[in-house]
Amino acid sequence: MKPPTNQLALSLPVEPRFGREDFLVSPSNEAAWETFERWPNWPGHMLLLLGPTGSGKSHLGSIWAQRAGARILHARDLTNADLLALATSGPLLIEDFDRQQGLEAELFHLVNLVREREGYLALTARNWPDSWGLATKDLLSRLRLAPAIEIGEPDDALVRAVLVKLFIDLQLVVDTSVVEYLALRIERSLAAARAIVQTLDREALEQNRPVTRPMAAEVLRRMGEAD
Repeated sequence: MKPPTNQLALSLPVEPRFGREDFLVSPSNEAAWETFERWPNWPGHMLLLLGPTGSGKSHLGSIWAQRAGARILHARDLTNADLLALATSGPLLIEDFDRQQGLEAELFHLVNLVREREGYLALTARNWPDSWGLATKDLLSRLRLAPAIEIGEPDDALVRAVLVKLFIDLQLVVDTSVVEYLALRIERSLAAARAIVQTLDREALEQNRPVTRPMAAEVLRRMGEAD
């Protein structure tokens, strides 16, 4: 009997690696990296980290949180939270506040408490506060005055470097032509790079074949149809 050529691929989730050694610095994120490296020398003890989805905000925030001993919360976690306890428990990172509605009073109170106690507060968002639709003028004023740093969309060099690192992390040996092919065709985001590499890993395991350019083209085609 001819042995089967395909293997059963186990669909195991691959969590993003948010270690310091996993963050690749490039022109698109260098200014943000250097700003977080200057902590605790932040003017006003507060910082806004802005950038599109998939640009690496959460990764950089996680590195800072590990270094500063900061607590990481999503904006929705402020609902019914003990704000005084949060403000006095050490540095804080609040993620994606621009995506959460109805918590302006909580954020305004938290900002004031952190300032009074000379704590440290970092906020991540996709856009500048003026586009958040805030109705609390005093809160908007506080956020406008806070230092802000932007992470741009990953440049070509960063996308290529991330693809190479992700392939290495999964112990996949690929030709440089595959990396170049993918870098020119995927969405320019770290999340997109992670998604295509994980999909190719499963495809290579199922077919018991190495990752090739034709395989990459077929996977991209299927992913495009799914979208």
